[in-house]
Amino acid sequence: MPERFTQLTSRTFVMPQESIDTDQIIPARFLTTTSRKGLGGKAFYDRRFGADGAPIATEPLNTIDASEHRILVAGDNFGCGSSREHAPWALLDYGFRAVISTTIADIFTSNALKNGLLPIQVDAETLARLMADPGGRVSIDLEKQELTFGNEAPVKFKTEAFARRCLIEGVDPMGWLIERLPAVEAYERKMQEQYA
Repeated sequence: MPERFTQLTSRTFVMPQESIDTDQIIPARFLTTTSRKGLGGKAFYDRRFGADGAPIATEPLNTIDASEHRILVAGDNFGCGSSREHAPWALLDYGFRAVISTTIADIFTSNALKNGLLPIQVDAETLARLMADPGGRVSIDLEKQELTFGNEAPVKFKTEAFARRCLIEGVDPMGWLIERLPAVEAYERKMQEQYA
């Protein structure tokens, strides 16, 4: 079950590159598992590690405190490429809870929302301001669908209503349905009795 998401205040990690695809987020050679655990160590692997497998000392992702940097601010067209649920799994296991960009691929968005990672699309001006302050503090309020940073007025964003409800409740879509199973079964019994 995903962790509940209502509000988050965190420092940002800025990755200004555009079109960061799912193979950059989690290379295909690491898709052999159905477990989410440990995938954070493979997140952005080819960016973080050399050909010999040694960490690249100058790569900021290897030096930040992931518990302090829970919001990824990325260039346009984030999460493009092939559909892989492992991409949001890797980002979550690494420590990110939200991704902010001007556009985020539809399939990535769907996979992210179902797994507890909040994708937020903002206008280019807002993204530029966030990118100009790497490591800055940002607050996300999912109930109000607002993000705030610096002395700026709150920036509104949209999240699909059902996905938003699931994130706030800390359930995935299947978990939401399972919680309502008694009501579904009662309705089915009533319909069977009515049309018997």
